[in-house]
Amino acid sequence: MKTYLVKKENYSPDWYVVDASNKILGRFASQISKLLRGKHKEIYTPNVDTGDYVIILNANKIKITGNKYENKIYYNHTGYVGGIKKKSFKQVMSINPSKILKNAIKGMLPKGVLGRGMLKKLKVYNESQHRHIAQNPKKLMI
Repeated sequence: MKTYLVKKENYSPDWYVVDASNKILGRFASQISKLLRGKHKEIYTPNVDTGDYVIILNANKIKITGNKYENKIYYNHTGYVGGIKKKSFKQVMSINPSKILKNAIKGMLPKGVLGRGMLKKLKVYNESQHRHIAQNPKKLMI
């Protein structure tokens, strides 16, 4: 019996649309990262991007548990000496809520070229409308 290794040309990705309202951030991000990696398919190959496109709606209605709303800190470094910047979850949520979800999902994907390619398949919107109607996305309940 031979092991089947999928090639990039031999598969076509699907499109899914998911609603993020009232979902817990970490649990939701882990399920989305499985879809982006393609682990839900029988043709999953770790070194090939076999994942699907995912459209996330209502990213501004994502929930977190505990005291993280006040205490969770996001760090960023400018590259200069003493250039560390920090913002709380509350500040980032008021500026750009989709960035929180993208950051959580990015941490669960592989690092390098493969992970960056998978992250390009993620489309996050703060409202309940999207502009990918031509791709006929399937509604997915998570």
